[in-house]
Amino acid sequence: MKRLAAIAALASIVTATACGSTGQENAGQGGIYTTIDGSKQINASAPINPFNPVGSVFDGYNGMALAWPKNDPIDPNQFYPAIARSWTITPDQSEAVIHLQPNARWSDGKPVTSEDVRVSIGLAYTQGGTAYALDPKAAGAAATIQVVDPTTIRITQGANKSNTFLSNLLSTVVVPAHVYGSLLPRDFWHTLKVAQDGKGAPAERAKTEVTGLADKVIAFAPSHDVSAGPFVLERVNPGAALLRRNPYFYDNKLIGPDKVELLNYSGNQQIWNYLIAGKLDNAPFTSVPSAVLDRIRSVRGNKVIKGFSPVSTSLAFNQARKPYDNVHVRRALAYLIDRAQVTKIASPEGGTPSLTTSGIHAEAAKVWLGSQFEGLDPYRLDPAKAAAELKAAGMTKRGNTWALPDGRPWKVEIHVPASFSDWISAAKSITSQLNDHGIDATVVTAADYTLYLSELAAGKYDVGFWLMGLGPSPYNIFQRLYGQANGWQMFGGRLEHVAPGTEGNWMGGPETVTVSGTKVDPGALTSRLNFAPPAEQKQIVGTLAKVSNEQLPVIQLWDYVNTQFVNTSRYTGFPPDDNEALRLSSGVWMQLGMIKKRQA
Repeated sequence: MKRLAAIAALASIVTATACGSTGQENAGQGGIYTTIDGSKQINASAPINPFNPVGSVFDGYNGMALAWPKNDPIDPNQFYPAIARSWTITPDQSEAVIHLQPNARWSDGKPVTSEDVRVSIGLAYTQGGTAYALDPKAAGAAATIQVVDPTTIRITQGANKSNTFLSNLLSTVVVPAHVYGSLLPRDFWHTLKVAQDGKGAPAERAKTEVTGLADKVIAFAPSHDVSAGPFVLERVNPGAALLRRNPYFYDNKLIGPDKVELLNYSGNQQIWNYLIAGKLDNAPFTSVPSAVLDRIRSVRGNKVIKGFSPVSTSLAFNQARKPYDNVHVRRALAYLIDRAQVTKIASPEGGTPSLTTSGIHAEAAKVWLGSQFEGLDPYRLDPAKAAAELKAAGMTKRGNTWALPDGRPWKVEIHVPASFSDWISAAKSITSQLNDHGIDATVVTAADYTLYLSELAAGKYDVGFWLMGLGPSPYNIFQRLYGQANGWQMFGGRLEHVAPGTEGNWMGGPETVTVSGTKVDPGALTSRLNFAPPAEQKQIVGTLAKVSNEQLPVIQLWDYVNTQFVNTSRYTGFPPDDNEALRLSSGVWMQLGMIKKRQA
C-alpha cells in the first residue's frame, strides 16, 4: 500500500524549486505531466530494475504488470487489463490461462511474448512469496508454467488452493526476456521443479540454488530502459526522473502527455509545497492538516478527489502483558477514547472515525456484514461503562487515578514511530483523553519505522499503533489480527499457533476464544478464508468481525480515505470521486484513456 501518510512531516518547509526541470523541456504538444511516485522516493543510483526495491522503474509508466487491480472493496480478483489483454480461470481456481495484448511491444520494437512472462515468473521465484513460493505445500503457489503460444500462457495452482491465486498472478511484473533472461541459469526450470516437487536434501539444495539468485536479480543493472509501458526512462537525477513516451506502446493513442516528470520528495511537507506552488498535476494520498489543505485548495486548478482505501489505523495490545491480557481493560480503553476527536486531530482529511472495531474498513464491512454490522458494539465514549469494565478487571481507583489490581500505579505507554506525524498526533490525543479520566498515559516514540516494527515484533511494547484492514481479500484483512503477529503461522503447509514472544507473536492473544457461548479459533478461521467458497467466506468474516468486536485485540481508530490531489490547469480527464482506479498511478489512468492535455 502507498503509505505517504506515514512519512515524517519535516521540521521546516522545503523550497518547491529544489528540483524543477518542468517547463525547461521541449515536450511537444502533449506537454510534461508532473507528479510523484507515492510508493518510493527517487534514487539516481538505483538500477532500471523493477526487482530492486528502489529501482528506477515506476508502476504504470515504464513498469508494467500483467494487469492492474481495480481495488474492489471485497473482490481481490477484479483487474484492469495491462500486458494481459484477458484471462480465464477454472471454477476451482486450479488453472489460469492468460492472453497477452496481441500488439504489445517493448520500447526497442521487439514483441512482448509469453516467453517474457515465463522469464518474469522465473525471476519472481528467486524473490519468493505469494504465487511464487517454493514450498509445494504453500497455499496459492504456482505449480506449472506452460507457454501455449507466443501470446498465451497457462499457469496451474498447486494442491493447496488459495482464493488470491489469480490476483497474485495478475500482479506479476513483466520484464523483457532478451534483457533479463541471462540471469536464469540454463537448468533453472529443472532446478525449480526439484525444489517444488522433491523431498529431502535434493529439494533443499534446489531451493537454496533458486533463492540464491535473489541478490543477483536485485542488483542487475541494464544499460538502458526497455519498457513495455506507455513511457520509457530518459534520465534520472537526485531531483527527478524524466520519462518520454514509448512509441511502441500497444495503446499509444490513449496517452496524452509526451513526457512525465516524477519529482523527488523527502517528506509530506515537500509534497505540500509542490502542490501550493502548483507544480504537480497529481499527488497521490498524502497526509495533510486542515490549514495546509486550505492553502493547497486556494491554488488555481487544484482539486481534491476522494475514494475508498481499504486500510484502517488501530491501537493494538500486547495481550501477553498485564493488564492488557484482560478483555475488560481493553474494553474500558475503547469506551474512553473519542475516535472522532482523535481523527479530527490526526487525519482530518485522510480518514473517517471508525464506527466500531470489526477488523474491516467500514465501507467493506457494510458489504461483508450487512445488517450484522449494526449489531456490533460501537464503543461510543462512555466513562461510566469504562469504570465498570475496569472494576470488573480488578482495577482500583486511588483518588483520581486508576491503579492495577495489586495496588501498583498503572502507567500506559503508547508507542509510535517518530516519523509518523498522524500517528503521533493521534497518540497525544489519546493520552490526553486517558489522563482526563484518571489513567496515567504517555507517548513513547521510536526513532524510525524500521526500529518500531522490529521492537514491536520482539514484544517490547504494551500498546502500539498498527495498520489493519488491508483488503480487499478477507484473508489479508484478518491476517493482520489473526496471523503471524498474533501467533498463527504456516509450517510445512500446516497451521500452528506459537507461544507469545516467539516467531514474531507480539500480540499474544489466546489460541481460542469464546464468543456468544461458542469456542472459536480465529487463526484457523482466517486461514480457511484463503480457500473457502464465497458463501462460507461471508460466514467466516461475520464470525471474525464479532470476535474482533468482543475481544478487542485492537481498537479501530479511523478508516482511511484515499485523498488525491489533482491540478486541472494543464490536464483534464482525471478520475472522479470513488473511482475504482484512484489507488493506481497516473500512468495507469493514462492507459485507461484518462488524462488529456487541456486545450487552449
